[in-house]
Amino acid sequence: MKVLKGQDILALGFMTFALFVGAGNIIFPPIVGLQSGPHVWMAALGFLITAVGLPVITVVALAKVGGAMDTLSHPIGKVAGGLLAAVCYLSVGPLFATPRTATVSFEVGLAPLTGEGALPLFLYSLVYFLIVLVISLYPGKLLDTVGRFLAPLKIIALAALGIAAFMLPAGPIGVAEPAYQAAAFSQGFVNGYLTMDTLGALVFGIVIVNAIRSRGVQSPRLITRYAVIAGLISGVGLALVYISLFRLGAGSHDIAAGAANGAAVLHAYVQHTFGSLGSTFLAVLIALACLVTAVGLTCACAEYFCRILPLSYRSLVIILAGFSLLVSNLGLTKLIQFSIPVLTAIYPPCIVLVALSFCASLWRSQTRIVAPVMVISFAFGIIDALKGAKLDAWMPSWMEHLPLAEQGLAWLIPSVAMLAVMVVIDRLLGKPQEAMA
Repeated sequence: MKVLKGQDILALGFMTFALFVGAGNIIFPPIVGLQSGPHVWMAALGFLITAVGLPVITVVALAKVGGAMDTLSHPIGKVAGGLLAAVCYLSVGPLFATPRTATVSFEVGLAPLTGEGALPLFLYSLVYFLIVLVISLYPGKLLDTVGRFLAPLKIIALAALGIAAFMLPAGPIGVAEPAYQAAAFSQGFVNGYLTMDTLGALVFGIVIVNAIRSRGVQSPRLITRYAVIAGLISGVGLALVYISLFRLGAGSHDIAAGAANGAAVLHAYVQHTFGSLGSTFLAVLIALACLVTAVGLTCACAEYFCRILPLSYRSLVIILAGFSLLVSNLGLTKLIQFSIPVLTAIYPPCIVLVALSFCASLWRSQTRIVAPVMVISFAFGIIDALKGAKLDAWMPSWMEHLPLAEQGLAWLIPSVAMLAVMVVIDRLLGKPQEAMA
């Protein structure tokens, strides 16, 4: 029976970590740290739950079912599961996350030198997505190109930045913004959505499993074990990165007060601490981090859609890279504005799907439980999304005062209540009748 060597398992863990650490992972913690001030570690706790805990749990859940999101979502039916998968893949693929990797690496690395004009962004994103295209055309080489080469470089650079954040703080911790003074934990929790890591885990599951299979491992039990180990390695790495970036942001009040996003906070810190040499280092770090994630997302999306569309993997890689190139030229601020409402709506049902997958053996019928709870979580997630997009003028006043609505978690209590109701109904109805042969 084929097994992975220790160095292959480590490379797999590094690859998984490198796939996760992209644009959002690097730009959101510093702005949360800056805005939360003395409440930074309470905000960090909420952030770590949605940006580390949920992704690792999702990798484990997917590994148990062979890596395919379709298998995980089977309790809600083929059509609904297919729609959910398509929305997740498009969100973390060409609509939001993949283009964002190019705009973040441009704004942090090159924009300070070239200015934020349309032409420099276009030329940068053109070269960037050509590199993504070339690497993505050979998915069987991912463990070598990413796990053994790009990921270690990325980890070394992130470690250097993390150590500097603690050893060389830019200044004292500043005053928290009102939202963080009122509810630091839930603000951090909701900001963790923006990394898209749980959606990314749903997408990367098949990439991780395929990387294991590319080494000749076919045993489902071993594939699950290796994927779980890879998820845990990446989770520890993510937590260390986030903690250091929270510290970096919290101590940057004097040099980055009023920063519009985390990219501005990072650039201000590195420029202050390391000068122009530091800016070059940061540009390389961000480009590496974003490039690896863009490759993983492009491979995952192409592998998924080539199974449901009459197009080859290579054709889809070209289409996805080209579309991502076009969207990336909208700029970072617009991309973030567009993505927040969509993520706020689709994250709750994804969280429910992953969480309930671990309880499958407790129910008489998974469909009875999972489908209604996901519908409720999605409905209330849409309410939160409309509020976040400032499209809530038509809403009745009671929707404004739902429990946890101010924290963007209006879906949580109704989902738990629906779960309790459906568990009772499931017990009363018993096991569903088997279809007659």
